[in-house]
Amino acid sequence: MLEIMKGAIGLGLLWAIMAIGIYMTYRILDISDLTSEGSFTLGAATLAFCTINEMNPYIAIGASMVAGALAGLVTGLMHTKLKIPTLLAGILSMTGIYSINLRIMGQANISLTNQDTLLARWANLLDFAKQRDAALVIGVVILILIIALLYLLLNTEIGYALRATGNNEQMIRASGVNTDFMKVVGLMIGNALIAMSGGLVAQYNGYADVGMGIGAIVIGLASVIIGEVFFGRKHLLLSLIGVGVGSIIYRIIVALVLDAGLPANDMRLFTAILVAIAISLPQIKASFTARLRRKHQC
Repeated sequence: MLEIMKGAIGLGLLWAIMAIGIYMTYRILDISDLTSEGSFTLGAATLAFCTINEMNPYIAIGASMVAGALAGLVTGLMHTKLKIPTLLAGILSMTGIYSINLRIMGQANISLTNQDTLLARWANLLDFAKQRDAALVIGVVILILIIALLYLLLNTEIGYALRATGNNEQMIRASGVNTDFMKVVGLMIGNALIAMSGGLVAQYNGYADVGMGIGAIVIGLASVIIGEVFFGRKHLLLSLIGVGVGSIIYRIIVALVLDAGLPANDMRLFTAILVAIAISLPQIKASFTARLRRKHQC
């Protein structure tokens, strides 16, 4: 059980980076961006390509982030310049990225076993017996850095403009802010983080697969909503921390359910049900609180 929990927490930390990318588009920009399903795999494919060509692991992670940012740029330009709705723009990007991923990888699956990866280097540095154990340390370090940097960014002038674009686009545009530019920037940041997570998860799994991003947006939304149930949405820093905690909670739930005997083929159904419940929780909580208040008043 200890190994199961350790693995769930380590994987949850790596997926939390993707969930924060989803948070950037879903909560900050108020955009449901389906590019994430493609950019997650794009990050894994780019990292795998760099790794098997013996590039520095840190450069490989940086390359995966650049690839994800470019995916976000394409979606943003299709929406802002070609006036394609964000949902359709994301679907078009996701569809095109699938072929790009196959081009990058040259095949549907690439093994990263015995390759010089970030997890392998940190496992050697920290003298861990398993590379996956290094995911706990790397995940915590990277997650803290990302939360700190995003919190600082979102409290700058550009950050306030990003948040205002998602809250009230008409008002902030009337104030002279280029909302199209803000959307593109937000989509690039979000997809860069998602691609980075894809690269790290590929290292954790020991392979990059062309289909590994399927359902990523649902997992990210589950993490965001679970975090909001516990930490709320009013304070930015707590919201960012909540997304990370939500991802860990989600992975622990999945690990326990699988350990209890749920067939792996039913995991997507379980995830869909879990997300539906998580989305409904705030409304259920509000209704329950309102009933208690009415009873108290009576």
